[in-house]
Amino acid sequence: MESTRRRAIRRVGIVGKPGREGLGVAVGRLREAAARHDLELLGDDALLAGHEDISFDPSSIDLLVTLGGDGTLLFGARMVAGTDVPVLGVNLGHLGFLTSVAEDGLPEALDRIAAGDYRLDRRFTLEVRVRDADGTEGPALVALNDAVLHKGRFARMLRIAVYVGADPPIEVGAYSADGIILSTPTGSTAYSLSAGGPIVVPTVDCVVATPICPHTMAVRPLVFDADSVIMIEALSTGAEVILTVDGRDGARLEDGQMLVVRRGRASIPLVRFHGQSFFSTLREKLHWVERGERSR
Repeated sequence: MESTRRRAIRRVGIVGKPGREGLGVAVGRLREAAARHDLELLGDDALLAGHEDISFDPSSIDLLVTLGGDGTLLFGARMVAGTDVPVLGVNLGHLGFLTSVAEDGLPEALDRIAAGDYRLDRRFTLEVRVRDADGTEGPALVALNDAVLHKGRFARMLRIAVYVGADPPIEVGAYSADGIILSTPTGSTAYSLSAGGPIVVPTVDCVVATPICPHTMAVRPLVFDADSVIMIEALSTGAEVILTVDGRDGARLEDGQMLVVRRGRASIPLVRFHGQSFFSTLREKLHWVERGERSR
């Protein structure tokens, strides 16, 4: 969902991976641009000193700049989830599907943000919890991309059951697979796409359930309404079942526990500029431009 609502930018937080190639250059360019607009930078000294821990209060900033790839943006976005702080992703890697600019475009990007020449692309999130057999649910994990339930390194194929609805839940089906991916539209171009899931336009609020290497070809990806409550039960007892959220958080599901996924309360505002769209990103990143090769 696109939004034109903006906050005044005064304090800018920075996150990244210490030691990453190009990090020092990017921080230097950010400092120069910030000085031109009298912006206060937070976290830059700690980052260059090799500290990955966040050295500022996420709720105290007006803009978060992530220096890295999509993984760094996902980490930063989840850090400010619920604060409505805009996120500017700067790509220091290769693909950078979610980022807005490359490292050499950082000064111009900050100039445009200071001038109010940008828009916010709001992405919805998932709330991910582990439910015990007695119905007690653990703490919520926020997913901008996806929640993945998968087998451990030495586990065999998992037998899983999928349910939708909460009172009472309706069984969708049960099948054997290496796991299942529950993704947002944002995450539809990530792991879910690699596993055969559909590409979903971000303005379509939904949850995509994509099986990972299912035992039968009859099991296909399924698209749920965004307000659905989806529950996944591992029917294979004694198996090593692992939950990962946006590729970082991890938990092991014990026998009797279930994965519960709902629409998250927070949305993540990603900074975008004129001429940038989801479809322009698809054309660039997935090489969907072959006009010069049309048959005559």
